[in-house]
Parts: sequence; C-alpha cells; structure tokens
Amino acid sequence: MKRVILTVTFISSLTNVNKNHNKMTVKLQQKIAIIQELETSIKLIELGLGEYQNLNKSNNFYYLPFQLISSGLERLMKCHICLGYLEKNGKYPDFHYIKNLGHDLNKLKNHILGNFYSTESRPILNEDLKYIDNNNDLKKIIHLLSEFGKFARYHNLDIITEKSSPSLDIKSEWQDFETEIVLRDKENEHKLGKMEFEVEIYDSVRRYLIIHIEKFTRAIARQFTLGNLGKEALKLSSIVMDFIHLDDTNLGNKDYRKKTTQFQNNKKNPHKRTKKDDLERKNNPNYQSKSINKNDYIGDWPFYHEEVIIECREKHWCIITIQDEDYALNGSAKGKYNLPSVQETGMVIIGKSIGDFISMALNLSK
Repeated sequence: MKRVILTVTFISSLTNVNKNHNKMTVKLQQKIAIIQELETSIKLIELGLGEYQNLNKSNNFYYLPFQLISSGLERLMKCHICLGYLEKNGKYPDFHYIKNLGHDLNKLKNHILGNFYSTESRPILNEDLKYIDNNNDLKKIIHLLSEFGKFARYHNLDIITEKSSPSLDIKSEWQDFETEIVLRDKENEHKLGKMEFEVEIYDSVRRYLIIHIEKFTRAIARQFTLGNLGKEALKLSSIVMDFIHLDDTNLGNKDYRKKTTQFQNNKKNPHKRTKKDDLERKNNPNYQSKSINKNDYIGDWPFYHEEVIIECREKHWCIITIQDEDYALNGSAKGKYNLPSVQETGMVIIGKSIGDFISMALNLSK
C-alpha cells in the first residue's frame, strides 16, 4: 500500500515538474520570438527607407519600399501592443486579440494611443503625442501605407479580375502626394521643368517624407524607455535604440541605401588622388580650387564630411574632393573624367542641394 502511495506521489510530482517545465519553455520561446519580431520590424523599416532613397528616374519600383515600410511599422506597433499588454496583464495577448487588430496601421496606431501610450508628464513625449495626433502629412503617409498593406498591393489583380470595388492605386496616390509637397515650396517654381534640378527636387521630397516616418518610428521607440511600457520593453530597448537616439538635427540625414543590395552592387569607386593630381591642381592655371569647411559655410551643409575641396577645370568641369578622393560635382565632369557623381556615392545627404557648391566652383574661374 505504501509503495502504491509513493508511486502516485512520484508520478504527481513529475507531472508538476513537466507543467512547470512547459511553462518555462513557453516563456523562453515568447522572449525569443518578441526579440526576433522587434529586430525584424526595425530591419524592414530601415531597408524600406533605403529602397525609397534608391528610387530615381530609372527606378520607380515603389512596391518594394511600400511593402517593407508598411510591414515594418505593422510589426513594430504589434510588438508595442504585446509588450504593453504584458505590462498591464502579466501575460502576452492571445492570438485572437492580435488577429482582430488586422493590418490597418491607423487602427494599430489608435489602439496604442488609447491603451498603451504614456507621456509620463515628459515634455518630449507630449510633443510626440501631439505630432502623431495632429500632423496631417503623417496621417496621409500612414493612411497610404495602411491601404497598401491591407488591399492595394493587389490593385493590379483587382483590375485584371474586374473586382467591383478595386483597391486604391497607391503608387499614383503617393506620387500625387509627392507632387503636392513639391508645389508647396515656392522656391521650387523656378526649378520645375529644368533637368539640372530634377534629382534635387525629388530627393528633397523623399527626404521630407522619410523624416515623418523616422519621427513616427522614434515616437513609438521612445515608449520603450521613457514611457510606461514595462520592464520587458526596457530590456528590449537596445533593438530600437537607433531611432530613440535620433535627434531632430539628424532627421532625414541617414543614408539607408547602404544597407540595400542595389546600392552595394551599383556602388562606383571615386578616383584616388595622386601626387601628380595635387601638383596639377597647384600649378595648372586652368585648374582653380578652394577648400571649404562646414564651420565656415553659411547655409545648409549637404555633405556627411565636414571639409571638401571644390575645383573647376577649364571653366567648365567641376569636381569635388572628399578625403583625397575625387567625385564629379556637375554632370559634365562626370562624363569628361568618368567619375561617379558625389550624390550617387552617398557622400551627400539625400535631399540636400549641392547647387551652391557647383556655382562656387564655376565662379572660381571667373
């Protein structure tokens, strides 16, 4: 009889051990999963911004940045919601809770603001909340990306299959939005229709829209450290730290293209200067040059490096030297010397104008 009782007790204790083990296994799996999902969200957003920066006259494949950014923002906000729910309820939400939120970025944003967003009486978080709630351009961006994520990625199939209510053509809607932003700036009036300003204008628009996406991502990320999202969120904050540390002066300045395969494959090498180059710059009367430092320049400095040398050759061909490497400053120099453009190699902050430096270079010969 004693042996039977002992056996039952032993089996019962083993069952409890297995239950505890299973609970620990589930919690460990959840920790790993939230880390992976959060990492994925940030990588998708950054790659999406890079692919958006890659767009140009010969590459108008908007589908890729739309897909990456919308998916990244959705995943980031769902991670935020999961962590907020964990802090409030001591456990993660179940499958149906998240499924019912769907893919609507606006719905996810509003769910966060209504349930898992805290200002903690911090001015910086109050500013974030005011921005998220009131900025019309951000609302437009979220709306278009949300429509793309929900339905519009299948717009062409809707047309092919004669769907009674086809989804929005988000590419056209987005391009109309870009044009609207261009036309807001009266300084663009004299640039429109001129080829030499085409890249500058649309790079500046993309930079403007990227700033809004960065600010929104930063506002979500700040909740991990400054809000009331909980200890688990604080532990994971290093994953979103690049956006947390993004201050206003650096918004729109990051070249996300460097993380994209397209940029890496198409990267062109500049000309490494030699002693002969330096002697010719010094002694050739048809070569005029000038060193310019960021601290001495009055205006919006467009380069990542703080010192450049501009040079005009034969009153026509303009090059720029950055860290002893030559790049084409204007289009004619690019063809003449087979040099990569200073813009396409990632030396210029995308969306910032180098027109003043071209003018200064040309004026050196006058």
